[in-house]
Amino acid sequence: MSRPAGGGFETSTGTLYVSKPYRSRSSKKLRALITFAPRTSAFDINNSSSTTNEFRGFFTLFWVSIFIFAVQTYVKSFEASGMPLNLDFAAMISRDAITLAWSDALLVLSTGICVPFAIALKNNRIQYYWTGIIIQHLIQASIVASAVTWTFNRQWPWVQSGFLTLHSLVMIMKMHSYMTVNGQMQSARQRADALLAQLKDLVAKLYPADSWEAAIELSQSRRLEQERKEEAALAMSKSTSGASTPREGTPILEGTPLPPLEASGNPNALSTFVDPHTATALRRRLVSMANSTSTNGSAMKSVSSSASSVSSTPQESGDASLKPPPYAPSEPPPAEFLVASLPPPPPHPLVHHPNTEIATLAGEYSDVLSDLRSSGPKDYTQWPENITLKNFAVYQLIPSLVYELEYPRTTKIRPLYVFEKTVATFGTFAVLYTVTDRFILPYTPTPDQSFFRSLLDLALPFMIAYLLLFYIIFECICNGFAELSYFADRQFYEDWWNSTSWDEFSRKWNKPVHAFLLRHVYAATILSNARLSRTSAMLATFALSAAAHELVMVVVTRKIRMYLFALQLIQIPLILVSRLPAIKKNTLIGNVVFWLGLYAGFPLLCVAYVAY
Repeated sequence: MSRPAGGGFETSTGTLYVSKPYRSRSSKKLRALITFAPRTSAFDINNSSSTTNEFRGFFTLFWVSIFIFAVQTYVKSFEASGMPLNLDFAAMISRDAITLAWSDALLVLSTGICVPFAIALKNNRIQYYWTGIIIQHLIQASIVASAVTWTFNRQWPWVQSGFLTLHSLVMIMKMHSYMTVNGQMQSARQRADALLAQLKDLVAKLYPADSWEAAIELSQSRRLEQERKEEAALAMSKSTSGASTPREGTPILEGTPLPPLEASGNPNALSTFVDPHTATALRRRLVSMANSTSTNGSAMKSVSSSASSVSSTPQESGDASLKPPPYAPSEPPPAEFLVASLPPPPPHPLVHHPNTEIATLAGEYSDVLSDLRSSGPKDYTQWPENITLKNFAVYQLIPSLVYELEYPRTTKIRPLYVFEKTVATFGTFAVLYTVTDRFILPYTPTPDQSFFRSLLDLALPFMIAYLLLFYIIFECICNGFAELSYFADRQFYEDWWNSTSWDEFSRKWNKPVHAFLLRHVYAATILSNARLSRTSAMLATFALSAAAHELVMVVVTRKIRMYLFALQLIQIPLILVSRLPAIKKNTLIGNVVFWLGLYAGFPLLCVAYVAY
């Protein structure tokens, strides 16, 4: 977790700003403003940091050059053959298109089996550990096997085969996350029920004469008494220090300022109001987490969790383009910034019980209940309220491979934004088609062709095709589906082009898959009964990723060669070498080596799989 220049806190889904508390002139109530600015992708025109980047002209230069390159290609092709492009490739990729569309629709619909599975978990018809896990993996394996078998039976070309195989892998990742999270929730619910039963037995054992309700009343009266003592102590400290009573409309607590005007560049930035006690507690925790992160990187996970308890879900009421308010902290905000917000559910009342044993058990019960709730602040959805067909359908639309009870949301769909991404998708695909048709397919390597000449001919076209495909998937398609599903966190990639090592590249270039592998493979293997070490978990994660990539190559090329699998595993020793101090210090050399490896990798795989 870091502190940006504007005084906010960087969380796992965006930037969180906590204002100084002020007194409202109308209601005389103390309030604090919390503004959450979701993350946006680097190339999005709505990203304020991108529009002020000093290298933004090179982005424009790239697209202007690509346009000129495409026009030049069309003109040369027309002069040579009387047609701008050869339509043989178009005929190939459109072959059996209707069957492919129906197959893909059936694939998506088949994932709906997750809902009955979750309902069975909710009703305790099956236990996730371990019956549910076995059923889950059998379902996932059956879907992938069916998709792969179908592609072989239809004898589709490499485009159709690769698309259906990749989409089936995406679908089972979404299924796996949905089933796993709901299975873990079932286990947590059972633990919560057991703790509540223990708590009731403990109260009945220690206070046989008192009822359960009497114990709760005692806890509530003790909480009120503690609050009165704290208020009296605060008033006494102010009077002894000579502090004057704050005037109406002035801030009464020190803390982070209101978000700067620069933050208003994010059209999805939304604000909400909380009481000053909540704001103060949040600010102190954020500050302490930020300070601890500077000395211990392992604090990142807890920081993201604590910050997301307020920031994960901006309010749906109000305008989607609500921006951080341009007023001084000492002034009350205009009425249009008042956004209704539900307070987070309080802990169990018995946490304030005078008996330490009861209070500790009640606190443990409250902690488990918090694991069953979303991080808010909109609905604080609690399991199993999320198990509905609508919830699963929305999850399928959201461009995330990790299931959450509640996601950071926007408040409306911007039609012009969807139109922009749609046009960009088809326009970029036209250029991608041109590159593939004119500069890749004609140079398809053969066994009798020079190996190094093939690499030289294909290196640049493959790199351009990779960049265009990356832009289509992560900037256009992901952002388009995010807009249609009201998904606010748009950081589907980071600055992978600045990578100095392969592990940095794997973390940055595909954030959805990285998040899935980190949570459901790497962390799961560490926390499982096997208790793998970090190194073993990393090896297992790389091996699974490499196997999935190799499966795609097997389906596309109809060959089992294991070239891609081997190249991905070779990254592990390269990662260890890149961490050596002498190499890690020279970021320029690291970036050059990274780009040379990326340049060589694509044509190398093409030559290896096609010619050998």
